[in-house]
Amino acid sequence: MEDLGSSVAWPPEPIRTERLVLRAPEARDRAAFVELHASPQVHTYLGGARPRDEIEREMPATPGRRPGNFVVDLDGAMIGQILLRRATGHRRPAAAGKADLGYLFLPRAWGSGYAFEACAAALGWLADALPGEPVVLTTQTANAASMRLAAKLGFTEVERFEAWGAEQWLGMRTPVTAAG
Repeated sequence: MEDLGSSVAWPPEPIRTERLVLRAPEARDRAAFVELHASPQVHTYLGGARPRDEIEREMPATPGRRPGNFVVDLDGAMIGQILLRRATGHRRPAAAGKADLGYLFLPRAWGSGYAFEACAAALGWLADALPGEPVVLTTQTANAASMRLAAKLGFTEVERFEAWGAEQWLGMRTPVTAAG
């Protein structure tokens, strides 16, 4: 994956929703990034979590400072991460060159609609920054919550494929264009 750096100005002004702020990562987010990436629950459908001590050693002082990487902030604390990157052809040819949406949320933030709210805001930002840009999303078909979120966000199935020992789902969201 490559970042969107050549396509968009980064970082943008923080994006505010009803309950959340999407912003660039800061040094104060490091502990939450470690927790997010070491969580076995978060990584159930992502091949499993890496050891916490390994993540602690490798995590920079300010994690994830690259275009398209948003911290999802609730009341001043990181609860998740939204990633918008440029998909490369190594995963699926249908996704190559398109914007790719990824997201991770701490388990304590699950079930409150934060993922939908944050992803919808990030997709809105992308639509303003890169009008007409189609977006892809990949998830395991076994991840029922992610499949529901993809549908709610307007992604439709392009293909299913086997990877990492499980069936994967690739969806695409084509931007709505004004008739005229």
